Amino acid sequence: MPPLFHSLTMSNAPLIISGGLPLGGELEIFAAKNAALPIIIASLLTPEPVVLHGVPRLADVEVILQIVQTVGTRFEWTGPHTLCLHTPELTNTETPYSLGSKMRASFEMLGALLARAGEARVGMPGGCVIGVRPVDQHVKAFRQMGATLTEDNGYFTAARSGPLGGRVVFDRQTVGGTRNAMLAAALGAGHVTLENVALEPEVIDLANFLNHLGARVRGAGTPEIEIEGVSTLHGGDYTIIPDRMEAGTFMFAAAASRGQVTLRRVLVSQLRAVTAKLVESGVRVLELDSNTISVDARNVTPTPLTVQAVEYPGFPTDLQPQAGAFLATVPGASFVSDHIYPDRLGYAGELARLGANVAVHDHVLAVQGAPLRGAPVTAHDIRAGGALVVAAVAAEGETTISGMDFVNRGYENLEARLRQLGAQVTQTAMSAPVEERQLALAL
Repeated sequence: MPPLFHSLTMSNAPLIISGGLPLGGELEIFAAKNAALPIIIASLLTPEPVVLHGVPRLADVEVILQIVQTVGTRFEWTGPHTLCLHTPELTNTETPYSLGSKMRASFEMLGALLARAGEARVGMPGGCVIGVRPVDQHVKAFRQMGATLTEDNGYFTAARSGPLGGRVVFDRQTVGGTRNAMLAAALGAGHVTLENVALEPEVIDLANFLNHLGARVRGAGTPEIEIEGVSTLHGGDYTIIPDRMEAGTFMFAAAASRGQVTLRRVLVSQLRAVTAKLVESGVRVLELDSNTISVDARNVTPTPLTVQAVEYPGFPTDLQPQAGAFLATVPGASFVSDHIYPDRLGYAGELARLGANVAVHDHVLAVQGAPLRGAPVTAHDIRAGGALVVAAVAAEGETTISGMDFVNRGYENLEARLRQLGAQVTQTAMSAPVEERQLALAL
């Protein structure tokens, strides 16, 4: 069957928000980008078809699909968020630098290719500029498992002569490093123990997906993960977990606008660090059931907070900028810092354009709450874009957010979703059709 094509319109034009109105209504949260990307990569480990449900339609997903396609994956969207993947054989073990340099998750191709083909060549990853994000823990893990790994001209080349095995002790918790090691160890006759691993839900989701295909991964969600390699993995259907970062962004937007929003299809247990901070500030948050949460800031004068982003289950770094934007609307002095990415405070200058009283000193953002006013601003990374949306819905007047190419990497159909909650939002007519190759699968 010949390849199928269809056009996905993804506008990178500026988003224009007329703020100062409280958000209200209900919204269903999409699936987690940070879970979908490694699971798409993990589909390389089986020669059988895989069907993923709830895959978000984001720019980052489009890039990772282009990357796996270069090594032999055929894919097809069979529904708005249903993705079929099939890699009957690997046709290549090197990923293009031009694609890998666009996103951090591309480096996890190294583990998947190493597991299935015994060798891999992957470029240094790119993505948002939010501070130093080294891959030293990935490299250390591969070597401790018995792989050889060299670096040359921005590429990492890995190989194994047999099954990977042994014990890896990470110097610090690393989400990407943990997932990369899990992927590398899933196939083969070896036994790998990973210590001081990341506890994030997206790591657990990858483990659950691998086990669904027949892998033997135990301990995800605890400090120690054990992987007993298997000879082959089979195909299957799997549903991606909800996106706690998207949910948290809308929670802060509701609080900043002094509105009331109910979010459905969330995992409330994964949002409790966010919930705790909002409640500490005086915002009413109700867990209506395990998959539904309500944020109510109507008739509330929030109080200032101190927020530090740390590893899960603490406050997430990917919601730290949104917290800073909310606190810019809160009377009094608040302080924001990031243990994971101390330099992830570059959004402060854009908040200042909206009238925020902010200053950065020694990797701490000091915020003195003040009324915000609309102005032209630019998103320089995904979550900074989320922060500007939070601030814009609270600001009086019109805010024009440029840099939507970053925002589209983390938030699907943002204009329509904000409008669903009552925001006055438009986007200029300029849009870029993204041709998305659809390869038919013999399922």
